[in-house]
Amino acid sequence: MRICLLPVLLGAAVLLTAAADAPKTATIKGYVIDSACTFTKNLKKPISPDCAQACAKAGSPLVILSDNGSMYWPTTDAMPATSQNEKLLPFAGKRVVATGKVYEHGGSKALLIEKIDAEK
Repeated sequence: MRICLLPVLLGAAVLLTAAADAPKTATIKGYVIDSACTFTKNLKKPISPDCAQACAKAGSPLVILSDNGSMYWPTTDAMPATSQNEKLLPFAGKRVVATGKVYEHGGSKALLIEKIDAEK
């Protein structure tokens, strides 16, 4: 009598993949900066809070550029999704400590911000 273990193995693989893809809560430290400046100007920190605020008010998405160079796009789990610039605008151009769920997809990182404060 042969027993086929393939369905059991496939089920275990699906569970492991789902667990690996689940968002993890993390604390990120870095600058709130205009996304265009990080890409097109390769800035490591904002020129000034006024500059970052002006770009955000003009429609450019703000991101958190972490100390290790990773860029975190602020996101929401609400549908339809909304811009997170208003949440980040008070911190534009400043260093922050942000905590929330981190999502990764195709090399991009997103942060569902649960708490954010200026770094002291």
